[in-house]
Amino acid sequence: MKVIVSGCLLGNNCKYNGGNNYNENVVKFLENKDYIVICPEEMGKMNTPRLPSEIQFSKTADEVLRYEAKVLNIEGIDVTKYFVDGANMALEIAKKNNCKLAILKDGSPSCGSNYVYNGNFEGKKIIGKGVCAHLLEKNGIEVISEYDVL
Repeated sequence: MKVIVSGCLLGNNCKYNGGNNYNENVVKFLENKDYIVICPEEMGKMNTPRLPSEIQFSKTADEVLRYEAKVLNIEGIDVTKYFVDGANMALEIAKKNNCKLAILKDGSPSCGSNYVYNGNFEGKKIIGKGVCAHLLEKNGIEVISEYDVL
């Protein structure tokens, strides 16, 4: 079984600030497994580094995918299209490779599987999913976070 994994969890410097979220548990879990590395935000043509972005005003990823809610960066610029495009590209790759599991970075407006931030850029977490995580789950792919990998 192939696994989709957020590149930042493997040490790729694709995080919004140019850094990464290297997670040794994820790296160990993937040993001897077939996996595909993604970064939906870069796949959606966002630069690295880039300004932090959040799904606005406690809206849902499903609303973002329907363009009924926005993802804005900290300067108020609408970056929704990049997030939706990246999520769709990740889904296409997952389907093409028959992936059944995705390990994504929690808290990310793309990859969050348990929580995201509330949209006010104040560091307040809320229960919710990122745009890519939601789209993958909606299409039958199990999404877990780095915290679910032991």
